[in-house]
Amino acid sequence: IWKPANLTPASAWALAEIISRAGLPEGAFQLVMGPGGAVGQRVAADPRIDAVTFTGSLAVGRQVAAAAVPNFTKVQLELGSKNALVVMDDADLDLAVEAALVGGYSGTGQKCTASSRLVVHEKVHDAFVERLAARLGSMKVGHALDPETEMGPVASAAQLEENLAWMERARAEGARVVTGGERLNRPTRGHYMSPALLAETTNDMSFNREEMFAPIAAVIPVGSYEEALAVTNDTEYGLVAGICTRSLARASHFRRHAETGCVMVNLPTAGTDYHVPFGGRKNSSYGPREQGRAAVEFYTHVKTAYTRPGAPE
Repeated sequence: IWKPANLTPASAWALAEIISRAGLPEGAFQLVMGPGGAVGQRVAADPRIDAVTFTGSLAVGRQVAAAAVPNFTKVQLELGSKNALVVMDDADLDLAVEAALVGGYSGTGQKCTASSRLVVHEKVHDAFVERLAARLGSMKVGHALDPETEMGPVASAAQLEENLAWMERARAEGARVVTGGERLNRPTRGHYMSPALLAETTNDMSFNREEMFAPIAAVIPVGSYEEALAVTNDTEYGLVAGICTRSLARASHFRRHAETGCVMVNLPTAGTDYHVPFGGRKNSSYGPREQGRAAVEFYTHVKTAYTRPGAPE
């Protein structure tokens, strides 16, 4: 049974139609539309359900778990994130800028793997901010199906208003808006805004603590690798972290000590391969991993069998 997000019924219906032509037994796959508070709650709490997987907010994830656990239903939760991309003083800045651009703004920042915190060594801070701001300023924002578009619209009018409110909060807390964060008008219908970059921020500012799900990234300056690692881990979430560095020693240490389920080295935080396990730590995930062999084990039951073969006749 698939209950999609309320804002994406068309893509869910399209996939369901494809599955209907794949030859599955009738009833093997079912699409159910409706508000999560009604439909999702009923599914999670039904004792006939063997397993529930949920992707969404931490608050709703707790509700899903509370509904499912009394029946000992298997639960898999993918929740919030506040991913950091570390840019060290020895990083290839062109590569780092591209990683920040793809990681923070692809999908209009509406990815659980988006790098909304850019933890940058003070020695390369100014050069990195200047290059990234120039790249963001030249991005083409427009219709998602236009081949020349680099960033599409925000998912809804409510989300756009929330994004603009984050920009106002950032200004109020003392962040400097380097570029973007403004409402845009385009010929095609949609909820558009320019990609935003914030500077002169600290990790205790609200937009560096809470998931925004927006094309907004904040630069946090640090003075050492040790400080960068500490800032990366100073969050209630632990989905993805990335580092841009030429040092194998730093990359290896970061891969081991970043408190996340996924680590990227000299790559954007956004992006994953479907054949490998995916999930996080802390308040980002609960239960078994998604994807790959882990997904097969979640959706099936492991059975151990012993047989006495007897003597051959």
